[in-house]
Amino acid sequence: MMHKRIKWFFSNAVIFIIGISSISLFSQETNSNGKLFIIGGGARPMSMVERIAKESGIDNAGYGVILPMSSAEPDSAIYYSKRQFTKLGIHNIYGLDFKKDESLTKSKLDSIKNAKLIYISGGDQNKFMDIVLGTEIETAIHEAFGKGSLIAGTSAGAAVMSKVMITGKEKRHPEYASTFRNIETDNLETQTGLGLIDKAIIDQHFVKRSRYNRLISAVLEFPGKTGVGIDEATAILVIGDTVEVVGESQVIVLTNPQGIAVSHNEKLGAKGLVMDIYLPGETFNLK
Repeated sequence: MMHKRIKWFFSNAVIFIIGISSISLFSQETNSNGKLFIIGGGARPMSMVERIAKESGIDNAGYGVILPMSSAEPDSAIYYSKRQFTKLGIHNIYGLDFKKDESLTKSKLDSIKNAKLIYISGGDQNKFMDIVLGTEIETAIHEAFGKGSLIAGTSAGAAVMSKVMITGKEKRHPEYASTFRNIETDNLETQTGLGLIDKAIIDQHFVKRSRYNRLISAVLEFPGKTGVGIDEATAILVIGDTVEVVGESQVIVLTNPQGIAVSHNEKLGAKGLVMDIYLPGETFNLK
């Protein structure tokens, strides 16, 4: 009798463990992928704001938070970011500012983790990552994304999305220019971004500021990455590996299929680069 009871216990224990594992796997499959809404800067058409509200679901339930740490004037960034949502009658969106090395409270971190929309303002991407990188703030953003939230950002808030983040600075030319004048070795400065999108390097204000040399430099120096240049008043909606162009202008996609770059007298060269230009409403896949 004891032998039968032991056999019954282990059989049911195995079934229980398998059941728990199946629940866990199912949860990961259904909740592990949020959405990204990456805006190239400039004006944000109201139709774009409506799409953000719809894709995040805050037009029906839940709430959104604005993270203004890129901005030199966080209060203004919160005000202007929030105003477009309130014009649509959406009032459940709040500003949440953080300072470098501040003592993080559970309530503020939970506000990020449980938000259906996290919106990162424009400004300076380096300032944002200096405050966020390696902190519980970054962890909270990833946790929300993992649970299915929409992470949106414009300009600097777009740059921080990729793991390889373009800082906007040139190593060889310390004076700032909105575009690179050359395609050369050891000039592109990058830092670590949020890594919400790993397969691509994001560039913004792209067509208006003619940032082709900068993104070409990026795909030559990081041949495994896809360069995505988003113009002003334009965004990409990323769901898994599928990307949709939203807004008014173009998205430029650069790839280096051969993964080879050569140099001569500090100038970079390559063969077989591919450039695609996508218009609003068109889709593509990140490879």
